[in-house]
Amino acid sequence: MKLRITLDERTFEVEVEVAQEDHANLPPAYPVGTARLSGSAAAAPAAGQGAGSAPVAVADESKACRSPVSGVVVKVIAAAGDKINAGDSILVLEAMKMETNITAPQSGVIASIKVAQGARVQTGDVLVEFE
Repeated sequence: MKLRITLDERTFEVEVEVAQEDHANLPPAYPVGTARLSGSAAAAPAAGQGAGSAPVAVADESKACRSPVSGVVVKVIAAAGDKINAGDSILVLEAMKMETNITAPQSGVIASIKVAQGARVQTGDVLVEFE
Protein backbone atom coordinates (compact mmCIF):
# COMPACT_ATOMS: atom_id res chain seq x y z
CA MET A 1 0.00 0.00 0.00
CA LYS A 2 1.34 3.42 -0.89
CA LEU A 3 0.88 6.40 1.41
CA ARG A 4 1.62 10.06 0.92
CA ILE A 5 2.94 11.86 4.01
CA THR A 6 3.62 15.59 4.33
CA LEU A 7 6.12 16.87 6.89
CA ASP A 8 7.22 20.49 7.11
CA GLU A 9 5.59 21.21 3.75
CA ARG A 10 7.58 18.40 2.09
CA THR A 11 5.65 15.46 0.66
CA PHE A 12 6.96 11.91 0.74
CA GLU A 13 5.52 8.80 -0.85
CA VAL A 14 6.11 5.66 1.16
CA GLU A 15 5.18 2.07 0.56
CA VAL A 16 3.82 0.17 3.55
CA GLU A 17 3.30 -3.56 3.91
CA VAL A 18 0.65 -4.72 6.36
CA ALA A 19 1.85 -7.77 8.26
CA GLN A 20 -0.96 -9.90 9.62
CA GLU A 21 0.00 -12.09 12.52
CA ASP A 22 -1.85 -15.18 13.70
CA HIS A 23 -3.68 -14.11 16.85
CA ALA A 24 -5.84 -17.23 17.11
CA ASN A 25 -3.83 -18.69 20.00
CA LEU A 26 -3.70 -15.51 22.07
CA PRO A 27 -6.29 -14.79 24.78
CA PRO A 28 -8.67 -11.93 23.99
CA ALA A 29 -7.40 -8.49 25.02
CA TYR A 30 -9.96 -5.87 25.90
CA PRO A 31 -9.45 -2.11 25.78
CA VAL A 32 -9.70 0.10 28.82
CA GLY A 33 -13.39 0.70 29.36
CA THR A 34 -14.38 -2.89 28.81
CA ALA A 35 -17.37 -3.78 30.90
CA ARG A 36 -16.79 -6.38 33.59
CA LEU A 37 -18.91 -9.26 34.79
CA SER A 38 -19.55 -8.65 38.44
CA GLY A 39 -18.70 -12.24 39.33
CA SER A 40 -15.28 -12.03 37.67
CA ALA A 41 -11.92 -11.46 39.33
CA ALA A 42 -12.19 -7.75 38.51
CA ALA A 43 -15.44 -7.38 40.42
CA ALA A 44 -17.67 -4.34 40.56
CA PRO A 45 -16.90 -1.66 43.15
CA ALA A 46 -17.79 -2.20 46.75
CA ALA A 47 -20.93 -0.74 48.29
CA GLY A 48 -20.69 2.97 48.91
CA GLN A 49 -18.87 3.74 45.67
CA GLY A 50 -20.42 5.29 42.60
CA ALA A 51 -23.40 7.57 43.20
CA GLY A 52 -23.05 7.28 46.95
CA SER A 53 -25.23 4.19 47.23
CA ALA A 54 -24.76 0.45 46.88
CA PRO A 55 -24.86 -0.96 43.35
CA VAL A 56 -28.26 -2.31 42.35
CA ALA A 57 -28.67 -6.02 43.09
CA VAL A 58 -29.58 -8.36 40.24
CA ALA A 59 -31.03 -11.88 40.24
CA ASP A 60 -27.77 -13.51 39.06
CA GLU A 61 -24.59 -11.45 39.53
CA SER A 62 -22.65 -13.81 37.23
CA LYS A 63 -24.83 -12.58 34.34
CA ALA A 64 -24.68 -8.85 35.16
CA CYS A 65 -22.37 -6.56 33.22
CA ARG A 66 -21.48 -3.39 35.17
CA SER A 67 -19.99 -0.06 34.09
CA PRO A 68 -16.24 0.34 34.63
CA VAL A 69 -16.52 4.17 34.64
CA SER A 70 -18.96 6.95 35.48
CA GLY A 71 -20.31 8.88 32.51
CA VAL A 72 -23.18 9.50 30.10
CA VAL A 73 -24.46 6.92 27.59
CA VAL A 74 -24.02 8.50 24.15
CA LYS A 75 -24.91 5.48 22.03
CA VAL A 76 -26.50 2.08 22.64
CA ILE A 77 -25.25 -0.36 19.99
CA ALA A 78 -26.62 -3.73 21.14
CA ALA A 79 -30.21 -4.69 21.92
CA ALA A 80 -32.02 -7.32 23.99
CA GLY A 81 -31.97 -10.65 22.19
CA ASP A 82 -28.73 -9.93 20.30
CA LYS A 83 -26.20 -12.75 20.13
CA ILE A 84 -22.78 -11.25 20.80
CA ASN A 85 -19.18 -12.38 21.04
CA ALA A 86 -16.65 -11.36 23.64
CA GLY A 87 -15.21 -8.00 22.59
CA ASP A 88 -18.26 -6.88 20.57
CA SER A 89 -19.38 -3.30 21.19
CA ILE A 90 -22.36 -2.91 23.53
CA LEU A 91 -22.50 0.86 24.02
CA VAL A 92 -20.47 4.06 24.16
CA LEU A 93 -20.00 6.12 27.33
CA GLU A 94 -18.70 9.67 27.50
CA ALA A 95 -16.60 10.46 30.54
CA MET A 96 -14.48 13.59 30.96
CA LYS A 97 -15.12 14.59 27.31
CA MET A 98 -13.77 11.25 26.06
CA GLU A 99 -15.82 8.49 24.46
CA THR A 100 -15.24 5.01 25.83
CA ASN A 101 -16.34 1.98 23.83
CA ILE A 102 -17.85 -0.57 26.23
CA THR A 103 -17.39 -4.10 24.91
CA ALA A 104 -18.85 -7.45 25.91
CA PRO A 105 -16.82 -9.35 28.49
CA GLN A 106 -18.24 -12.70 27.30
CA SER A 107 -20.08 -14.31 24.43
CA GLY A 108 -23.80 -14.91 24.82
CA VAL A 109 -27.28 -13.51 24.36
CA ILE A 110 -28.29 -10.18 25.84
CA ALA A 111 -31.35 -10.54 28.08
CA SER A 112 -31.79 -6.80 28.67
CA ILE A 113 -30.08 -3.45 28.29
CA LYS A 114 -30.52 -1.51 31.54
CA VAL A 115 -29.55 1.96 30.24
CA ALA A 116 -30.72 4.25 27.45
CA GLN A 117 -29.02 6.93 25.38
CA GLY A 118 -28.55 10.07 27.48
CA ALA A 119 -28.60 8.21 30.81
CA ARG A 120 -26.01 9.02 33.47
CA VAL A 121 -24.26 5.96 34.90
CA GLN A 122 -21.92 5.50 37.82
CA THR A 123 -19.08 3.03 38.22
CA GLY A 124 -20.67 -0.29 39.12
CA ASP A 125 -24.12 0.40 37.63
CA VAL A 126 -25.65 -2.51 35.73
CA LEU A 127 -25.47 -1.90 31.98
CA VAL A 128 -26.51 -5.27 30.57
CA GLU A 129 -27.81 -8.61 31.79
CA PHE A 130 -27.07 -11.81 29.87
CA GLU A 131 -29.32 -14.87 29.51
